[in-house]
Amino acid sequence: MRRVTRWALAAFGLAATAFPALAQTYPSRSIKFVVPFAAGSATDAVARIIGDHASKTLGQPIVVENVAGASGVVAAQNVARAEPDGHTILVTTNTTHGANQSLLKRVPYDAEKDFEPVTKLGTITLALIANPSVPAKSVAELVAYAKANPGKLSFGSGSSSSRIAGEMLKSRAGIDILHVPYRSNPQAVTDLLAGNIQLFFADISTTLPQVKAGAVTGLAVSTAKRSPLAPDLPTMAEAGVPGYDLAAWFAAFAPAKTPAPVVAKLHDALTAAVSDKATAEKLLTAGIEPEASSPEELRAFVTSEIAKWAEIVRAAGIEPQ
Repeated sequence: MRRVTRWALAAFGLAATAFPALAQTYPSRSIKFVVPFAAGSATDAVARIIGDHASKTLGQPIVVENVAGASGVVAAQNVARAEPDGHTILVTTNTTHGANQSLLKRVPYDAEKDFEPVTKLGTITLALIANPSVPAKSVAELVAYAKANPGKLSFGSGSSSSRIAGEMLKSRAGIDILHVPYRSNPQAVTDLLAGNIQLFFADISTTLPQVKAGAVTGLAVSTAKRSPLAPDLPTMAEAGVPGYDLAAWFAAFAPAKTPAPVVAKLHDALTAAVSDKATAEKLLTAGIEPEASSPEELRAFVTSEIAKWAEIVRAAGIEPQ
């Protein structure tokens, strides 16, 4: 017993001295930001904007790897299985760490146990846009048209947030519109512009440029308050769909068992990026409101978000797939 105890204490001592040393040498090579959506998506923009600043702080290049499809499952699973040394990071959203737990029958990763939370990175408002062929200039006109033409309109989604946003509109307004899934939001925008789908509910960074260009009709934003980035767009509640309130968020996660000193160093670099004035302005220009947190705050937030999105999915009447 004494021999085992002495061995355990020695091992603990080695670990205690190794972790600070690891933090001093981290990162020892380039860092990979794995993004579960395609290039051009809001999450991709967050990863690239934050990564550009953080790479200078950490002294190593940060490479963005887009692994789109399967509602972020493949990307999340890849990071969960990666070496827990801080060189592979998941930059993701409520899709993988909030909504998937209720939208999918089986999620091959544990959003809470398989990751070390690093920090929140920001939040984003969603906006409802329509192809100009839709004879509606407001949500009220859209609802009236959809009720008069059940099943005629379709809406696209390239993420769980955009899917749920559309389903909430269906359930709260009592209309019948067809859901068309896409691998990413940019693909859905392409089909919306081509007229292959008529409606799209997604982050402002994806939708607002099309509204400003006059290519689509902007109808409303998803949050309870108007967005300062799109003050002319009414909220869904103002537009006649009471109780509608939905926003997406971004955060960074490392694989479980990543040493605490490494997580702390990464946290400091990412929060420094979020706090940097020039970086924050780039995020705001992309429609993203910067927001940071401690790892502990993010851990508690994920737990609450899983419960929140479960209630949203239940209220929308969505069956897990």
